[in-house]
Amino acid sequence: MAALRLALGQINPTVGDIGGNTAKLLARLDTARAAGADIVIFPEMVVSGYPPEDLLLKPDFVAACMEAARTIARASAGLTVIFGCPWLDGDLVNAALTAHDGALVGVSAKRYLPNYGVFDENRYFATGCGTMVFARDEMTFGVSVCEDIWYPDGPPTEQAKHGGARLLVNISASPYHMDKGASRQRMLATRAADNGAFVAYVNLVGGQDELVFDGQSLVFGPDGALMARGRQFEEDLVLCDLDTDQPTRQRLLDPRCRKWEPVPTRCPPRVRLAALPAKPCPALAGTVPAAPLGRLEEVYRALVTATRDYVRKSGFCGVALGLSGGIDSSLTAAIAADALGPENVLGVAMPTRFSSDDSLEDAEALAARLGIECKTVVIEPIFQAFLTALAPLFGDRPFDVTEENLQPRIRGTLLMALSNKFGRLVLTTGNKSEVGVGYSTLYGDTAGGYAVIKDVPKTLVYALSRWRNEQAGTDVIPERVLVKPPTAELRPDQKDSDSLPEYDALDPVLRAYVELGLSPTAMVAGGMDAAVVDRVTRLVDRNEYKRRQSPPGPKITSRAFGKDWRLPIVNRYAPERGLCEPGKES
Repeated sequence: MAALRLALGQINPTVGDIGGNTAKLLARLDTARAAGADIVIFPEMVVSGYPPEDLLLKPDFVAACMEAARTIARASAGLTVIFGCPWLDGDLVNAALTAHDGALVGVSAKRYLPNYGVFDENRYFATGCGTMVFARDEMTFGVSVCEDIWYPDGPPTEQAKHGGARLLVNISASPYHMDKGASRQRMLATRAADNGAFVAYVNLVGGQDELVFDGQSLVFGPDGALMARGRQFEEDLVLCDLDTDQPTRQRLLDPRCRKWEPVPTRCPPRVRLAALPAKPCPALAGTVPAAPLGRLEEVYRALVTATRDYVRKSGFCGVALGLSGGIDSSLTAAIAADALGPENVLGVAMPTRFSSDDSLEDAEALAARLGIECKTVVIEPIFQAFLTALAPLFGDRPFDVTEENLQPRIRGTLLMALSNKFGRLVLTTGNKSEVGVGYSTLYGDTAGGYAVIKDVPKTLVYALSRWRNEQAGTDVIPERVLVKPPTAELRPDQKDSDSLPEYDALDPVLRAYVELGLSPTAMVAGGMDAAVVDRVTRLVDRNEYKRRQSPPGPKITSRAFGKDWRLPIVNRYAPERGLCEPGKES
């Protein structure tokens, strides 16, 4: 059996850090060389980081990326190295570069440029045309970039059926959301089996702004069987030995291959790579694909990864957040402590006359169990000063949401002062359910730099909190926090359910409306309560302005508020329900 050893370099680059990204790649390249790799593969746009967005409009940035790519090519002595980089040759393309034995030998431009959801590649890149294959010893392989492999008749299929490729390499920057890993794996297994070829897929890992990349690089055999999987949310070097004869055997056994269309007259050009000395290497012993994480652990790890990378890549030394003694701030604090270390997290309790003793006790207990610092600043005197100053203007108008909103605005001001003074990034603690319907205070609990659970529905907040306690084997998040009715504590005896439907009813409507795109009529026809559907969808429709004021936060569902899903701020479209009535800020 002739064997070829692949190494998938699943690494965590930083957008714009060309030197740091290159150094990380070269270090991993040395490790792969020492492990006896023949072909080493790195993710899409690994040199620039992904997504580089308008940095790509700066000629000096593109030139620096290309110079780094030449440095990487020179370091490929004795190896074949495939990696992603923006490449300018007449026009700018999203390229997979192939280097072999110290020289750059091929540029494969991405053909299917995504321009939906979080992607905006048509703004920056020209569409690639054509494809090519490379012949190295006994293996012919094709190279494609991310989206190219999601289409059944895309470049990888051309490379296999028309170019004779037995190995299909795909470099990717595929962001995470729940269930994405399973759908990605099904698609790649299908590509491998349909083409009778190995598929080697390498993905980025780490957080970048609102995106989080899960890694989970994969290798499939020509029969579609999983051969290797990289770890989720961790850097990894995945090694896999390929039997170069297996694709031929598989194609002989699969009658579908005999129904392929005839090879066209102009088949993909073949680049023959210079032979390299054989590297006698012992076979990999007992390699087992990394097991996928459970659903709750996967989401929690995504949030931890995103928070860690956003804070550190932004250059902050630590974070501060308000601790109310409620479930949202408790989960946010736990994620922050796990991401950054408890010594880098400051919790601040800011009670008023409406804050219960239980809430303050729960905030202090949480901080002690997490090992984070907790300070208490009683804001009642500040609140009273505002009320006194505004009394002549308010006259005899009754206490309402105006006075309620003063309290979170005071808290936001104090947290931002701590950020300025001590260089800490402020984390906001609003969840997707609240953000979606506008249950928040502008310039108050939306004041901050990163919204950790912005895309986590309230019901999932509870599930993640219980999961975190189970992993610790103790109630890190106090049990009382998990069982008491959620409340903002901005007026006497307040509960969230005074202003909103119960979250068990609200969250399914929010998911159906935002993530699945169902109309109110369809939701009611499917069995949802008509009054809840009407109430929730009206709130979502009229609160776009508030959502746009929320800081960035990690995307973990299929459609998150922001680039994924947004409405016009001025919007009078309300089908089947008449116009939305203006509502008070809450």
